[in-house]
Amino acid sequence: MTDDQIDLNRRRAARRACTRFLSGSRPLTMRERLTALAEAVEPDAHPDIYGDGGPVGELEQRTAALLGTADAVFFPTGTMAQQVALRHHAERTGNPAVALHPQSHIERHERHAHIQLTGLRSLWPTTELRQPTAAELRGLGEPFGTLVVELPLRDPGFLLPTWDELTELVAAAREAGARVHFDGARLWNTTSHFGRPLNEIAALADSVYVSFYKDLGGISGAALAGDEAFTAYARTWRHRYGGQLYQQWPAALAALTGLDAELPRIPGYARHAPTLIPALAALPGARIFPEVPPTHDFQLWLPHPASVLNAATLALAEQEKTWFLDWTDAAPGLAMAEVRLAGAAQDWTADQVAELGLRFLELVATAERG
Repeated sequence: MTDDQIDLNRRRAARRACTRFLSGSRPLTMRERLTALAEAVEPDAHPDIYGDGGPVGELEQRTAALLGTADAVFFPTGTMAQQVALRHHAERTGNPAVALHPQSHIERHERHAHIQLTGLRSLWPTTELRQPTAAELRGLGEPFGTLVVELPLRDPGFLLPTWDELTELVAAAREAGARVHFDGARLWNTTSHFGRPLNEIAALADSVYVSFYKDLGGISGAALAGDEAFTAYARTWRHRYGGQLYQQWPAALAALTGLDAELPRIPGYARHAPTLIPALAALPGARIFPEVPPTHDFQLWLPHPASVLNAATLALAEQEKTWFLDWTDAAPGLAMAEVRLAGAAQDWTADQVAELGLRFLELVATAERG
């Protein structure tokens, strides 16, 4: 066993032994996950067959109802789903250019599948660490067939425009004759910020992608939602891309459980997060980005190497059975953690977060002294 495997096993064991989490949750074993799924199954329920019926059919219907669309189509991955959406819009408009942010998931984490598989090309309205504006879209200087808006834009810090900025951006795309796709992997988290229900947000776009595991706690899977012509096309290309699996009921069942149990709790996360964020922002050397997070997801930066911070997180977990945060290097001597103040964070007060953060930094200082 390598040193990396030993370290991973130690961290996994420490995390599973924790009883308190600020961000994230206790990892489940496969047996625990299967037990939870079994408890959610109706005794006489039948699985889906190639996407028809069963939990997959129910999930598609419920997703369409939530988003206010004519239909929704379940996909095994969001990457596949978004490629199908972009292909459809390019064919409808006859224009392969896609306007999107360079920090978007499609650009950074899908190996440029839209370029390699479909021959599309990217246009960047802005390279700033924020959502693009309507003026920037109008100033691209060349036609584009599709506008993609990632809501929220994760990599730069889970960023969202205001409602007026979003509607103006969509209007600018319509003026250009383009179609609009929402990369809504975390669209579930945006309703409190926009002050609008999911169906009103989704109504701005021609197609919407949502994920079932990023915030709802599912196993995997995604959906594309839109009108009947779009979803018929999505089903055709899901098959062609190899996404029409024989049975997908475990993923669909976990997603349905997330819609029942987790989705109703998300507005509460948005309400509680602002009570805890100042305690993190007040830690010595800390920086919150964005300064006023629009959702309960955001970035916390500290002026220490990630290796030192992760060692302190592990030490805190082993000493107090409390998990703080996971860190990655952002620059020499500077690390970043993605913070998600969701279910586990609801039991924390600002004073408790402040005390935990100071104890964590004491462990960091000890590690840096050698």
